[in-house]
Amino acid sequence: FMSVIGMVGSPRKGGNTDLLVEEVLRVAGTNGHGTAKIYLHGRNIGPCVDCRGCKKEPNQCIVEDGMQEVYAVLDDSDVVVFGTPVYWYGPTAQMKVLVDRLRPYFSNHRMDGKRAVIVAPAGDGPGDADLLVELFRRVCSTLNMEFAGVVLGTAYDRGEILADREAMEAATTVGASL
Repeated sequence: FMSVIGMVGSPRKGGNTDLLVEEVLRVAGTNGHGTAKIYLHGRNIGPCVDCRGCKKEPNQCIVEDGMQEVYAVLDDSDVVVFGTPVYWYGPTAQMKVLVDRLRPYFSNHRMDGKRAVIVAPAGDGPGDADLLVELFRRVCSTLNMEFAGVVLGTAYDRGEILADREAMEAATTVGASL
């Protein structure tokens, strides 16, 4: 069985992104996979400062902040669900900081072969997520991760995603495919 980790980049617990990530994790859990969720908002995770410490052996980030705990979870995962609402055609600041801090994995290859799922509701719908999805496709390619699925939806106000039947079904389908 696998370890499926949901990274929630939304500042709203219980919001649309959280609900979609939860559905992916719920279904994956019914298949016997271990699941966990990490909320990025409120964690003390600073931006990458290009110190290049991660380029030296043992190819780990040397910045001591809340990201060290996240690295440990990522290292032990088999699947990472990157969940973020669409903000100005891209991820939230919290998710972008996480992506920037994935730099050590380029050198240490600890993400090689892991699977990635992208969950991204947008107020104006999936068409606004094209650049965000492309960002994650490239990140996955660079880190030798398998791009395992995308869940997009239309939602702005809290809970609106529950009325987007296609998005909820996509979350269920992706969770079952893991």
